Amino acid sequence: MVQLYNLHPFGSQQVVPCKQEPEEFCGGGRDALFVAAGSKVEAFAVAGQELCQPRCVFSTLGRVLRLAYSEAGDYLVAIEEKNKATFLRAYVNWRSKRTENSRVCIRMVGHNVEAPFGETFRDQMSIVEMPLSEAPLCISCCPVKGDLLVGCTQELVLFSLKYHIINEELSVLDFERSLIIHIDNITPVEISFCLGYIGVMSELDVLILKLDSDPKNGGSVFYHSHQTSNPVQQEEEGISDTISQIETDDFVICQKPMELLGEKSKQSGISVTLEATGLTDENVKYFCVQHLLYRHFTPDISSYVSPDDIKLHSLQLLPIYQTSFLTSNGKNSSQEKELLSLFCFFSLPHVGYLYMVVKSVELLSVYQYPEKSQQAVLTPQFLHVITSNNLQCFTVRCSAAAAREEDPYMDTTLKACPPVSMDVCALRIQLFIGLKAICHFKNHILLLTKADPDAVPEKRESPKRLLYRKDTSVKHKTPVAGAGWNLYIVNTISPVQLYKEMVDYSNMYRTVKTQSCIHLLSEAHLLVRAALMDAQELDPGEKAELLEAFKESCGHLGDCYSRLDTQYSHLALPYYKMSGLSMAEVLARMDVAVEDGSQKYERGLLFYINHSLYENLDEELSEELAAKVVQIFHVADPKQLPHVLCSPSMKNVNPLTAMSYLRKLDTSGFSSILGTLTKAAIALRMGDLDMHRNEMKSHSEMKLVCGFILEPRLLIQQRKGQVVPTELAVHLKETQPGLLVASVLGLQKNNKIGIEEADSFFKVLCGKDEDTIPQLLVDFWEAQLVACLPDIVLQELCFKLTSQYIWRLSRRQPPDTTPLRTSEDLINACSHYGLIYPWVNILISSDSLADKNYIQDLSKLQTLWWKKLLPELCQRVKCGGEKYQFYLSLLKETLSVVAVELELRDFLNVLPEDGTAAFFLPYLLYCSRKKSLT
Repeated sequence: MVQLYNLHPFGSQQVVPCKQEPEEFCGGGRDALFVAAGSKVEAFAVAGQELCQPRCVFSTLGRVLRLAYSEAGDYLVAIEEKNKATFLRAYVNWRSKRTENSRVCIRMVGHNVEAPFGETFRDQMSIVEMPLSEAPLCISCCPVKGDLLVGCTQELVLFSLKYHIINEELSVLDFERSLIIHIDNITPVEISFCLGYIGVMSELDVLILKLDSDPKNGGSVFYHSHQTSNPVQQEEEGISDTISQIETDDFVICQKPMELLGEKSKQSGISVTLEATGLTDENVKYFCVQHLLYRHFTPDISSYVSPDDIKLHSLQLLPIYQTSFLTSNGKNSSQEKELLSLFCFFSLPHVGYLYMVVKSVELLSVYQYPEKSQQAVLTPQFLHVITSNNLQCFTVRCSAAAAREEDPYMDTTLKACPPVSMDVCALRIQLFIGLKAICHFKNHILLLTKADPDAVPEKRESPKRLLYRKDTSVKHKTPVAGAGWNLYIVNTISPVQLYKEMVDYSNMYRTVKTQSCIHLLSEAHLLVRAALMDAQELDPGEKAELLEAFKESCGHLGDCYSRLDTQYSHLALPYYKMSGLSMAEVLARMDVAVEDGSQKYERGLLFYINHSLYENLDEELSEELAAKVVQIFHVADPKQLPHVLCSPSMKNVNPLTAMSYLRKLDTSGFSSILGTLTKAAIALRMGDLDMHRNEMKSHSEMKLVCGFILEPRLLIQQRKGQVVPTELAVHLKETQPGLLVASVLGLQKNNKIGIEEADSFFKVLCGKDEDTIPQLLVDFWEAQLVACLPDIVLQELCFKLTSQYIWRLSRRQPPDTTPLRTSEDLINACSHYGLIYPWVNILISSDSLADKNYIQDLSKLQTLWWKKLLPELCQRVKCGGEKYQFYLSLLKETLSVVAVELELRDFLNVLPEDGTAAFFLPYLLYCSRKKSLT
């Protein structure tokens, strides 16, 4: 379905001062316009909105049948007819043509230009003649490389653009016939060529091919069949995979209309073979061909239809390049054009078809025209169609499809784009009497009109959905009597200007809450997005203006999805993110609906606020806005209030206000452990310790742990990428450290916090630097070991605990807080803590080890595998370093004590397997002799 608006995409208009009625015309580059009439081509310079000046005139062999311009190489190519023979000629360096009688150099394609002769090319136009074995029918230039494709009756000929370097200051443009594509069962009426992609169209058939330089890719491309619910389309075209052959004398045999995608298009019956003709291997860059699309149309034989009503026209391949226009620095990541997506358009008189043909083959849009079309041109922003008396402007979905090719995060909570399936829209139907032909370049539309004195524009009833507005667009000139024709340049207005008009127009829908508001704002968004994708030649000021409009359009769409109750309400979040608006700015522009005297908040707004509060933003809402958020959820979703109040963004909320809303939850039946913990945290902020204790005592410790698991932000918050303990966590450290450790362990069990994040939390909570391990963190490690968490690497955890025990033992450093577990607790609760060896008990009971903390650490170290202690000390001694003497004395002291207390057999079991025998021998001798000495 096509939605109709009455916007103003067309701006100023000027008449091209050509001397004869144009037979062919084309535009190109930033300012070039060519008009062929008779045996001459007039070139014009198009500058600004109101200036079209003659530039030069040059003669042709005869009447020009086809005309094309290539921006790459800045050349003009024409198919010319003289004495019933056709010729193909390229006009190079035409800007040097000062007068009609200026000298012109004519040469054959591939002619080797010598250096002395080449100097004459510097300041004069050259005509390159290209002989062909078959008469040329149509031509197309690659918009990126400048290569030329020529369509003949049974073959397509590719001429590669080359540059002959004459000297350091001069190079001459030339062509080389590098490839012949033999093709049968289809006679090209129009062709289109872009970066190896070829479109071929006859009166009833369209074939899309891709030339490939890699033989391995010789065949496949993904494709999607397009299902449409449009009854007109279904009636007009039936889709079939094979050609039906009914061999009987009782029936008229007809081909069915068909659409073949991807590999199936090889079943079209059209054979394609390649013949390389390049002189050098480097020019033979295409080895195989992929079939992408075949489409065949037939008339409806149930009623008489004029043959002109089923002829195809306006084949076009439109490239969109990789742009990365929303990079962090606001600049393109690459200055080179890289093909992102390619679109193919072709049209019947009453229906147009737009396909995407890169990476996948998919029918994007079907255009139903209100009148019989004569010609159409596709641009990145619009589809312009002419009928006998109207210039029509339709929106396209190219930028929406390309956006999804360009950005893998599209259609997530990060980014969004209006869907490709959105209804197309007719922005304008502009009256022009006697339209005959159209072409487009940059922001200019060229229209050829030829008035018929007897023709009277048909009266048409305005469509029901067409909204009339005061017409301030193009002012038309009545054709001069007797002349009968005119060539107009109609300038399309800037995307930003049209975008602003669309936004103004959408305001009439804001109060009625309809999808029309979203549709029109989506059109405005796609308009700006398409302009940014086609922004290679925009100056920085224009690009900055487009980027600002892009962000603004995202904000408008965010407003729509947050305000309207639709199945896509969740899109408020990505659009607001793309807008760059802060949460405070979004809340400030929020409209509140009032129904039956009460406020109503739609789910899109709630979805946005919920996600924004959960993403640990560094933004802190003011007290007023925080109160507004609390009030919103109190009305719309009271169960979420505890979660909302735990967000760092809600730091400035008034505690009395928050407490009053939480208490209302109790009377509403929503009381829960989470609500209890939230009230306890707010009571702590208020300084009411009695209320805090009463709330904490109302549930068991197990339930409190479950509450913290439901909402980790009660204990741990992220600010500017750093872990920050809450006021409640700090209080629990002093009053209930066991609950705190159990809660963080519960968070880790439920994947609410990572290993490193938990370690950092305890260090920050205890005010310790990176090199100091607080006892509370050791308690947490011991709790991890007891809990046997599946994601914990046991060896690393044991090493951390062993290292800490050894460090404290070696320095006689007591814990900074009382350990939560004794060695007996750990031995009884954890299999990793083995039974204490008798010789360790002997060590512990010695008079020199009377310190209680020392004894506990030594007991826990028995443990964690005492046999690993001596190898660890030995290894540290071997490593040397600043602490070499310290570790060496520690090792000697340990061996001395063990040698005194242990039996020889036990002592041998303790010693490491590697080491220097001379070092351990004195201790062994002492251990073996002590019995005889006693």
